[in-house]
Amino acid sequence: MPRTQHEEPPSEITAALDRIARKSIKVNELDTPTVLRRALDALKLKLDGKPAAANTVHRKFPVFTNCLRYAVEREHLPALPLHKVDWKAPETDDEVDFRFVPGPALARRLIAAAGGQGRRGQHLHAFFGCLYYTAMRPAEVTDLRLSSCTLPQSGWGELVLSGTSPQTGSAWTDSGESHDSRGLKKRARRVTRSVPIPPVLVRMLRDHIAMYGVAEDGRLFRASRGGRVTNKEYGEIWQKARCAVLSASEAASPLSEVPYSLRHAGVSLWLTSGMSPTEVARRAGHSTAVLYRF
Repeated sequence: MPRTQHEEPPSEITAALDRIARKSIKVNELDTPTVLRRALDALKLKLDGKPAAANTVHRKFPVFTNCLRYAVEREHLPALPLHKVDWKAPETDDEVDFRFVPGPALARRLIAAAGGQGRRGQHLHAFFGCLYYTAMRPAEVTDLRLSSCTLPQSGWGELVLSGTSPQTGSAWTDSGESHDSRGLKKRARRVTRSVPIPPVLVRMLRDHIAMYGVAEDGRLFRASRGGRVTNKEYGEIWQKARCAVLSASEAASPLSEVPYSLRHAGVSLWLTSGMSPTEVARRAGHSTAVLYRF
């Protein structure tokens, strides 16, 4: 039963809030450089006190900055205090090491091996094909709908991408489900992205639909037992495919380490095939600057 307006919160919640209040500093104290530096340095740590990854720090910093801006708006701080300390987030090392990105032949072998991993692998064969032949993100493939596909009997087809379905955990979604429903990454909610798809992927998707149909909401890919495809499911299949295709030394290296490697491989194939960087960036769903950076 939901609490009424006049009911007190459970004692454990009250105790937790009291502890947070005792351990937290007041917002206006962030105007003091020593306090502000402690807060910024805390962004570099995980909950266990160990150093966080550079990308994690870069995700946290804008959130912290936005909180400071809101504090200024609410007049808890006289001005944004970040200029008072000489602090920089650690440099990120996001550039893809293409020594470990699979070439076309290896990418095809890995996709075939993934499809050969029993019932679960066969069910996600075309899923891995989408990662490579369209350089889609896994969350985009998870959200792919039949209405977004043009799949002729022969020749090239087209996908019109409009959303993503990232796995975030039920505690962080409005619906209470483990997957969220969002627009394309860093795009307005209704923006779409069209990607031509080669005949080989057209056939893979047609075969998938003929064998498995689609979900009630039109999604092409579901977990082998129903529901949304999880990171764990396609990750396990990918690792089995790596072990089946790669040598022991290659499998122990970062070569094709994660399914996302297929997206990198797809982008690399387009570039080496002579496609203009602007078109590669458009198909991949990011800016030309990001393409050159990574």
